[in-house]
Amino acid sequence: MLYEYIIFFALAFIVAFSSTPIAKKIAFRVGAVDVPKDARRMHKKPVARLGGLAIFTGFIVSLLFGLLSTYLNMKGIMPTRQLLGMLIGAFIIVGIGIVDDIKQLGPKLKLVFQIIAALSVVFISDIRIVNITNPFAEGGTTQFNDFVSYPLTILWIVGVTNAINLIDGLDGLAAGISSISYLSLFFVSLITGDAGSAIITVMLAGATLGFLPYNFNPAKIFMGDTGATFLGFTLAVISIQGMLKSYAALSIAVPLLVLGLPLFDTISTIFRRALNRKPIMQPDRGHLHHKLIDMGYSQKQTVLVMYSLSGALGLSAIVLADKGFVSAIILVITVAAFVIGGARYMLEMDDVEIPEKYSPKEEFVSPVVNEIKDLKKQ
Repeated sequence: MLYEYIIFFALAFIVAFSSTPIAKKIAFRVGAVDVPKDARRMHKKPVARLGGLAIFTGFIVSLLFGLLSTYLNMKGIMPTRQLLGMLIGAFIIVGIGIVDDIKQLGPKLKLVFQIIAALSVVFISDIRIVNITNPFAEGGTTQFNDFVSYPLTILWIVGVTNAINLIDGLDGLAAGISSISYLSLFFVSLITGDAGSAIITVMLAGATLGFLPYNFNPAKIFMGDTGATFLGFTLAVISIQGMLKSYAALSIAVPLLVLGLPLFDTISTIFRRALNRKPIMQPDRGHLHHKLIDMGYSQKQTVLVMYSLSGALGLSAIVLADKGFVSAIILVITVAAFVIGGARYMLEMDDVEIPEKYSPKEEFVSPVVNEIKDLKKQ
């Protein structure tokens, strides 16, 4: 089965990588261009922002191949209600994202369509968050009734959708963290025996990584709302499906770890804007990546630090699914110590003084060179 995952990953990667230049050309033709107008933006010149269309194309082509393989009596993807609901919601998210990348819609209108997409998942796929891990409850979980379950599911999907969008502030940041999250959920799905989620996540990882070379600093194209909201939406839906299928005993713990960094940034943003009495949907320059930039880190350094943090959390989620809570906690503490330590001294990499004993005492001149110089003087 491993080679089939490789095929789905490679197909999504190749299609996304090949279609990104096409998406860039389309973006400039339709006016989907990000022009730097304020200090919040890190780029200095206009950049196309329809790269999410390439990610979506890579995923859809790989998905269609998987569905076709099933009908050709090969191992592929079975069409299910869960897949249908996610696809309908994804088309809604991508559609409104394309319009927003061209016309710049208001946040309230986008929120309405995100809720519609979330409702399509809940009612077409018939999935929702029905319990969470609670070590103090009988059986280790707390069950939710419908009055709590439905709103909580909608809130989760819309929240994660916007969480990825909020961290899309530096070149390669959202694409890289989403890729790490997809791969983490892929390995968790393998451990728990959820083959359906494993195939979908490996496709999404391939499509996102196919786009990343064009998006890493200095970015040639942005994913825009089309890409950021699509990645967030699919991460939210897949995490719920995983909770319902194979790692119900871990409930919300695994997706909270996998999506820990964007969720932390989103929650802190909401509290910050509320305390400052500013609209929650109003953009600002107070995100975690902005803080690291203000501390003196370059864009690449900031992105790598956040990749490391996201990777540590994703690895912890994998260990949690395989080995349990204690092993995951030990791993988090150990890796976090190294990540924080490395980040602390990253700024000093270029300023480290070379000890005097390693400095050259005198200039070395080859005797042959001296003989040539003497001959020239004669």
